[in-house]
Amino acid sequence: MGDGMTLSDVVLVLVPMCCLMSGGCLTATLGGLGGTAPILDQKTFKSVTNVSTYLLHPSSGTLFLGARNAILAVDTRDLNQQPKKIVWDVPEEKRKSCVGKGKTEADCNNYIRLLEYLKDGRVYACGTYAFDPQCAFLHLPSFTLEKTEDGAVKMETGKGKCPFEPSQRYTAVMADGILYTAATSNFLGTLYDISRATGPEQERVRTDQSINWLNDPEFVSSAYIEQTPDSNPTGDDDKIYFFFTEMAKEHDLYTKVPRVVRVCKSDVGGMKTLQRRWTTFLKAQLVCEDKPSGQRYNILTDVFTAQHSPGDPSSTHFYGLFTSQWEPNDVSAVCVFSLFDISKVMDGPFKELKKTCENWNSPETVPTPRPGQCLNSALKAQGFESSLKLPDKVLTFVRDHPLMENSVTAAPLLVRKGIKYTKLAVTLMGEAEDQKGAVLHLGTDRGELHQVAVAGQNATLLQEIPLFSPQEPVNNILLHQGRALVGSPLSVARVQAEGCTLYPSCEVCARARGVGCEWSAEDKLCRFTETEPGPGDVVDEALKKCDAEAGRCTPFLKDLKVSVGLRILLPCVQLSPRPCSWEYPPHRHTRQHHSDLAVTVTEDNLGKYVCTCQVQVIVQK
Repeated sequence: MGDGMTLSDVVLVLVPMCCLMSGGCLTATLGGLGGTAPILDQKTFKSVTNVSTYLLHPSSGTLFLGARNAILAVDTRDLNQQPKKIVWDVPEEKRKSCVGKGKTEADCNNYIRLLEYLKDGRVYACGTYAFDPQCAFLHLPSFTLEKTEDGAVKMETGKGKCPFEPSQRYTAVMADGILYTAATSNFLGTLYDISRATGPEQERVRTDQSINWLNDPEFVSSAYIEQTPDSNPTGDDDKIYFFFTEMAKEHDLYTKVPRVVRVCKSDVGGMKTLQRRWTTFLKAQLVCEDKPSGQRYNILTDVFTAQHSPGDPSSTHFYGLFTSQWEPNDVSAVCVFSLFDISKVMDGPFKELKKTCENWNSPETVPTPRPGQCLNSALKAQGFESSLKLPDKVLTFVRDHPLMENSVTAAPLLVRKGIKYTKLAVTLMGEAEDQKGAVLHLGTDRGELHQVAVAGQNATLLQEIPLFSPQEPVNNILLHQGRALVGSPLSVARVQAEGCTLYPSCEVCARARGVGCEWSAEDKLCRFTETEPGPGDVVDEALKKCDAEAGRCTPFLKDLKVSVGLRILLPCVQLSPRPCSWEYPPHRHTRQHHSDLAVTVTEDNLGKYVCTCQVQVIVQK
């Protein structure tokens, strides 16, 4: 430290998210404040790269990984064990042919993009195979790929099942042993299909090649929603949902929009019109918007599917991870959409494209039976046992009207500025009939895992855990037995994913009182308790034990040792679109960056720095 430089104390009061609102305070705390080690286990792979696909064998705890020219089997109970490895690469001649067609040497390998279980217990594995997608069969007991008589890997075409290009966005889901995919279907990557990719040849239906159906989509996720007898009195068909972002023709302002598509499992196409094309293809816009500010997040990047009441498909909710194409800096938002709301929109009015102006509006008449609906007991009783029996006017209508009039709307559960989230998983907290909260596990593009607790309108940042190098984005999060298996292209880590010990402070623990958590003042830890909450407001009663000022968060105090002339960035964790403000000693050596505060230390600006973020104003009528 040079002459004239003195060591001083700056007291920073970390209240990264605090608000005054009816019903309590939305809080966030910085990571690493909990009492348990967040990283349980970690493994960096030395012999493989480009790990992109996860498949878990729940009973054994084995995690299968699809990578570049390889499939790995990892024991999740001990990541330090040497993983088993299968090499599935591309012959040299085929690689040279791929390069000769203008592709790079790196891309002309076999990137394993699909691992799914078949009904017979084998794993169906598909790879890009030097821009000529191929699929093979993995025998689990021996952990080998099935071979032909001459010893070569037994393969079948992967076109429509796996993308041609390693980096192409893509999704697939297995439904009752049949594979449904959303992928590019040609070498150039200019044709897109949502299809039933396996099963009897005559039942392999796909989308119509029309920009009204798919317009330059970026596929994100898919989900199979299977009906149960108890929740399906009408005999409705099972459904498959696809999520993506595409170019929109119905909007002048929002050039890209997030979508959800629904198709039905028993759909086999039409007899003449829509022959071997979906007759149940309907899509709707997803709107993740903060209405007070008007900020809309229009790029969908990931979706996690969860049943709020296990065993009840009608309780399904889709947690969507969004960003915005207009933000100059990184921003991430999470919105949740219920299956009920999506179904309501799919059962609502249709949009119609007017050829004169290429805009959509509502059609005047809708034929019967209703276009796009899944087969049910009532339709079968009318003689429509199959989509092949549907009238031509119904098929023509659904071909020309795939888009619904209404959107599925939701407000953000959280918003983070300056951070780019890449993957999302959700742990539900509470009993099946009364889910009171969730923990969001959010992977970043810089190798971190952020855990955020959500209960009602309260969002609390629990931990920010550095897992991998900043050059390794998180590309997988898989939940298993209370743990999160978090992956990057080169590594995998195991992190605690549920339990009261995730909650690092008394106030945060109090907000989880409804899911069985209680603060231990003696141990300064949040613990599970079987003691039933007393009468009155559960959270308010728990907060009384925290000595918190009424309606506010108790600040976490941190002393920073600084020197005059030093530039520091004081963090304020903003989980909401509402603005944040700082209280600090008056001086001119500060600059706010998003919700953080940049400070140049002088003798005059030592003291207390407090950040307060408005979350929501509730007006009582």
